[in-house]
Amino acid sequence: MQKTVRKKANSGFFANLWKHRAHVVMALPAFLVLLFIMYVPMIGLTLAFKKYDYSAGLFGSPWVNFDNFKFLIASKGEFFLMTKNTLMYYFIFTLVGTILNVAIAIGIDQLVFKRMAKTMQTLMIIPVFISYAAVQFIVFAFLDRNTGMINNVFGTNYRFYAKAGLQYWPLILTVVKVWKDTGYGSVLYMSVLSGIDTSLYEAADIDGANKFQQIRHITIPSLIPMVTVMLLLSVGNLMHSDTGLFYQVTRNIGQLYDATEVIDSYVLNSILNSGNFGYTAAASLFQSVVGLLLMLFANWMVRRIEPENALF
Repeated sequence: MQKTVRKKANSGFFANLWKHRAHVVMALPAFLVLLFIMYVPMIGLTLAFKKYDYSAGLFGSPWVNFDNFKFLIASKGEFFLMTKNTLMYYFIFTLVGTILNVAIAIGIDQLVFKRMAKTMQTLMIIPVFISYAAVQFIVFAFLDRNTGMINNVFGTNYRFYAKAGLQYWPLILTVVKVWKDTGYGSVLYMSVLSGIDTSLYEAADIDGANKFQQIRHITIPSLIPMVTVMLLLSVGNLMHSDTGLFYQVTRNIGQLYDATEVIDSYVLNSILNSGNFGYTAAASLFQSVVGLLLMLFANWMVRRIEPENALF
């Protein structure tokens, strides 16, 4: 009986595929891209449980179970330092970025001169297309001890790229991150603002509400669902950081690691210096699993409080 049901289900599945073969062919390129770029490389996660042997290759390397994770956690000082930095920068970037994204989107939306708004929007998006390989030279032009703009303008002698300048790097990295990503991030919120019914503002204006009251009672509540979705999506990347920002902008200077080393830069340094793919794969898997669990937990919390704003 069960075999008969399975045969009917299989035949129904293939019959349905053939019926919608045009749609299947159209979706095939996207499916193949996802398969080979997103899923096939996940085979490499097995390295987290192996001691990689160049002569044996990925599948021939011996299994070491959880030894790579034990080694990662055993280096307590470095492990907790990079985890602390990763979490710290995530919260700083998320908080500051979200506030500025919303503020800029509202500011541009409320501009009387719409032509100026389009020009400002274009100028703010430009930094997104500048790679961190180029950004590091821009930052260096400001921070260099001898020729840096800051030291020359203020007549100071700050050594930003030495241990003495360690305290300034959380602020420096935050400024660079905001400069590079905020303009692009505000575009999503502007798309929401463009969809707000203008009759709401007209009714509020008739009732005597000023601009700030309209923003408080109409604009911001309309943005809350999008803000919630963006925060939920970002929680999945809580343990991930922008490698280019922390590796290239800081020039990977060891004296700055106390304030700039995050898990991603640690993984990159480990690959380049030690070549131990087992430890790096363990660190990457740790990031992904923690990010997944946190996203599921955050979505569960949102679904209990405001089901309409949850992802699923």
